[in-house]
Amino acid sequence: MKDKMPPFRRKKLGKSFPVKVYTLDAELEFNLEWRATGRGLFDLVCRTIGLRETWYFGLQYEDSKGFISWLKLDKKVQDQGISQQPTTSFMFLGKFYPEDVAEELVQEVTQHLFFLQVKQAILSMDIYCPPEASVLLASYAVQAKYGDYDESMYKPGMLASEDLLPQRVIDQYQMTPEMWEDRIKIWYADHRGMSRDEAEMEYLKIAQDLDMYGVNYFPINNKKDTELWLGVTALGLNIYEKENKLTPKTTFTWSEIRHISFDDKKFIIKPVEKSSPNFVFFSQKVRMNKLILDLCIGNHDLFMRRRKTDSMEVQQMKAQAKEEKSRRQIERNKLAREKQLREAAEREKAALEQRLMQYQEEMRLANEALQRSEETADLLAEKSRVAEEEAMLLSQKAAEAEQEITRLRLGVMKTEEEKVHLERKTREAELLTARLVDESERRAAEADRLKNELLKARLAEKQAKEKLLEFLSRNAYNNITPVPNLYQSGQVLPSELQADLRSLQLDSEPLPADLTAYDLIIDGDVEQLSLEIEKERVEYLEKSKHLQDQLRELRSEIEVLKVGEKQSELDQLHEEQVRLGETKYSTLRKVKSGSTKARVAFFEEL
Repeated sequence: MKDKMPPFRRKKLGKSFPVKVYTLDAELEFNLEWRATGRGLFDLVCRTIGLRETWYFGLQYEDSKGFISWLKLDKKVQDQGISQQPTTSFMFLGKFYPEDVAEELVQEVTQHLFFLQVKQAILSMDIYCPPEASVLLASYAVQAKYGDYDESMYKPGMLASEDLLPQRVIDQYQMTPEMWEDRIKIWYADHRGMSRDEAEMEYLKIAQDLDMYGVNYFPINNKKDTELWLGVTALGLNIYEKENKLTPKTTFTWSEIRHISFDDKKFIIKPVEKSSPNFVFFSQKVRMNKLILDLCIGNHDLFMRRRKTDSMEVQQMKAQAKEEKSRRQIERNKLAREKQLREAAEREKAALEQRLMQYQEEMRLANEALQRSEETADLLAEKSRVAEEEAMLLSQKAAEAEQEITRLRLGVMKTEEEKVHLERKTREAELLTARLVDESERRAAEADRLKNELLKARLAEKQAKEKLLEFLSRNAYNNITPVPNLYQSGQVLPSELQADLRSLQLDSEPLPADLTAYDLIIDGDVEQLSLEIEKERVEYLEKSKHLQDQLRELRSEIEVLKVGEKQSELDQLHEEQVRLGETKYSTLRKVKSGSTKARVAFFEEL
């Protein structure tokens, strides 16, 4: 029997097959048994990434015929027309979108996956985003990736290399990457203190207001064979004209639909109002109708689920998320407090370093002044010694001259001529003697003056030393520690400088013990924190108004740099919406007005 069994059959019974699952930030590899179902693979992925809000997601793949499909959870993986490749690949993506991300998304991993998916859709231009909103969203994406803006660490061009803006936005303005970066950086700096999950949530809050957010588009035809778009959303079905994916012409909410079915390429929707005709459209392929039906059923189930009391699982998840949010808020407050203390310590350290530098400079100047005084005193002493030696030498010469005069006077003059000559010599000797005596007296006076200057220099040196000692004693602290190279051998720094130096070691010491008291205060404020969380919606609306003002300001600023001929049809449609003051929600309210019957008739007449 074994020998007669086909080889491919034996392979299926005895071996597994490799599977790769890609999320937008990870790659997972598994080995599945041949009997594994879509549910088994899906649950394996969810457990691996820690996801509990599984109802939003699905596994997308390209089948053997090249069509994009979603893996059916109740069928075997190998029975769903998967292309025969060495490794089977799937994309783990959000299949259904929440109505309100802030209210519905509980887990951070869920929020992060939606953030990545929506960001990719905006950058790839699958979701239209106005230029000014693109800049704001880019600033939140940067905050989520890099954390708080730090001027000292920021390098010009750091953001220009990032993929932050849709190419359509870049092309239609005469702006360099540096100019875009400057505008993103302005908003990025405003997000200081925002954690990654908060930045991602702010991104999603803004993105969900975009007209094409959460819409799955399918080309359809009505009974008049007019080409239209069908948009499947979390709230219902939208009908768009072929040239306009932004503004629906009519819409049908899930609460207005009683039954959905299809027959070949014909898709039939029965309204709740029994008097209303069926809403009928035609798709291009049967498999497209299968996908539309699948999305309709999933979105309708979630629509009804949101309007019921949360299940125990969801209540538990929300309670845990609330506790986690409170705990993280407390942690953020503690970190902010520690950061403030650290910054205060660093400022004090810088101030102490500055004071130390000032003291060192003053001591250096005082030492230089003292050295100059000592050098001046030594120089004056040397001059005094030289003057004394010169005075003694002149005195000796004067004595010799007197001896010569005496000898000449006692000598016998043989002739008158010798006498006259002798007298002349005598007069000259007397003049020389008088001149030498005057010079000796002058030198003696100079020696006395130099002695006086020497005494004054000694007195100035003494006063300089006293002033230095007075300065050092005035700024002295306790616990003197020797500091090299500032004093001569045997001298030490004053205790004030040593206390400053000890203060510089703040980085290695633990933070103050008053954080314990602060912890108790924070723990007592949990109830207040819960009240603040409840006000989040109101605060967001106020913040949204501020953001709208910022967006209008940026739109006006870059308007002059726009290249008109590079605008797309969606840009022109959006500008018309802005001019008319319409938004995504005002448009939906307008097109929902009227009876279901009238809207079905309007759809058929398009």
